[in-house]
Amino acid sequence: KVRATHPDCSVILYFQEQEAECLEIIRSERETSAPPGPAGQRRCLTEWDGVSCWSALPVGQSRAVACPDILHVFKKSKALIRRNCTESGWSFPNPPYYNACELEAIGGNNDTETKASYFVTMKVLYTCGYSTSLTALFLAIVIFSCFRKLHCTRNSIHIHFFTSFILRGTAVFIKDAVLFSDESVDHCTMSTVNCKAAIAFFQYSVLANFYWLLVEGMYLQTLLLLTFTSDKRYIWWYILIGWGVPMLTVCIWVVTRLQYDNHGCWDDYTSLYWWVIKAPILLAIFVNFLIFLNVTRMLAQKIRSPDISKNYKQQYMRLTKSTLLLIPLFGVHYVVFALFPEHIGVDARLYFELVLGSYQGFLVALLYCFLNGEVQAEIKRNWGKWQSSMESNVFNLVTQDFTA
Repeated sequence: KVRATHPDCSVILYFQEQEAECLEIIRSERETSAPPGPAGQRRCLTEWDGVSCWSALPVGQSRAVACPDILHVFKKSKALIRRNCTESGWSFPNPPYYNACELEAIGGNNDTETKASYFVTMKVLYTCGYSTSLTALFLAIVIFSCFRKLHCTRNSIHIHFFTSFILRGTAVFIKDAVLFSDESVDHCTMSTVNCKAAIAFFQYSVLANFYWLLVEGMYLQTLLLLTFTSDKRYIWWYILIGWGVPMLTVCIWVVTRLQYDNHGCWDDYTSLYWWVIKAPILLAIFVNFLIFLNVTRMLAQKIRSPDISKNYKQQYMRLTKSTLLLIPLFGVHYVVFALFPEHIGVDARLYFELVLGSYQGFLVALLYCFLNGEVQAEIKRNWGKWQSSMESNVFNLVTQDFTA
């Protein structure tokens, strides 16, 4: 199995793995080989020629190997490359690799330039998206923190949700800085503590993001069930789910990768251990979808109920519109892409996860803060008080000057 962060790395990683296996065989032979005997027992030792591993053979025999089996790189070919073991050592490959093994048709320089331009454009778009989201989220947290009337369990959960988006955007910038700041680094074989820590932090922020969305759904359901009675006692459970579950998951993933699959920079989504991260995210999305259905049912019952006051109905509707919009919006594409292999729909996956995903934080701040009627009313009230205070101060100054 080829581990790769990108399909272009598959060739490099394939030959590195083949070479490592061959060198291990050569080392074993050197440790166990007997001293050279009579001429009739002479042999050619195992050799790595940069493409294939040629196992040891007695003099006078020959061996044949097939072309490297790398999908989308070499065409399927029945041709065999043969080498003879002679008195002077291994003969040259016959026919040569470049004749026997035909490469798949690949794009020229124009395609390479187009591809490079495409990724540069993507980076500019998601950098603008995350920058916009981070600015909006920081402003929303300041608003919720500064106005005392907005201090409540609901807005406290919103702040945690905003923070998870801030961590996610920050993690993207950190990952870019660590992995792609130096163009001379071979990203296919990069395996440093810094890059692994950056990927682990990124995975934690993504998990926390999904689990705080789950908490938003759980809180809305609790709100409808308890009818606004004593929801503060649940806040520590929400914090444990939103921050604790992702931390536990990432710790298990890190230990697993260190123990069983400590290759590259841990950003290879083809690894089987990627499911340690992927499964909890899919679980959170699935549970949120069930909450989405249940909340829709409960809301329909409560709105039709004559026992619920008009004010409660307005509060239900205000929070429910925001949360019910976010639950299907977040993670739907994740479920769709989870059903397909990682190499399928790469362009669409990148567009959804990087470009559209970068603006999700801005959307959350917009729905939960800037378009929130309660927040708007509090800002207007404080703005009016500030204007009245300023006018009063100006009047006092003018009066003092006049009477002086």
